[in-house]
Amino acid sequence: MALKVELKPHERIIIGACVITNTDQRAKLLIEGDRIPILREKDILTPESADTPAKLIYLAVQLMYLSPDPMTHHPTYFSLVRDVLSTAHSTWPFIEAINNHILNGDLYHALKEAKNLIAHEAELLETARRLRVKQSLAKQGSRKSA
Repeated sequence: MALKVELKPHERIIIGACVITNTDQRAKLLIEGDRIPILREKDILTPESADTPAKLIYLAVQLMYLSPDPMTHHPTYFSLVRDVLSTAHSTWPFIEAINNHILNGDLYHALKEAKNLIAHEAELLETARRLRVKQSLAKQGSRKSA
């Protein structure tokens, strides 16, 4: 079955091992092929933008998805997963889902689940930030009353 993709002006897409950049007008593509990795620009993560542990996991899964031999990226992926699980146990359901997709050879859905992991990580970081602010305000209040 063919995939229909509409690209915005100057939008990029990865098809197989090629990066395609659209011109200054909208374009429609009809892509035919079996199990060709395709990533729209909004789903592409660069090494420079992988600035959190969950984003690094996403990047490792992305590399697996785009690679002709995904297993070459397994050691990096599993090392990152061990690090994340050792510090944030609440990530286990996301990691388990990603692992299941990888084991089933469904790397596209593993990427989707990795996005959920990134969202969960953002929630954890925001909660930690709010707690630090709250503790800082409490310290300032106790200093003023002393």
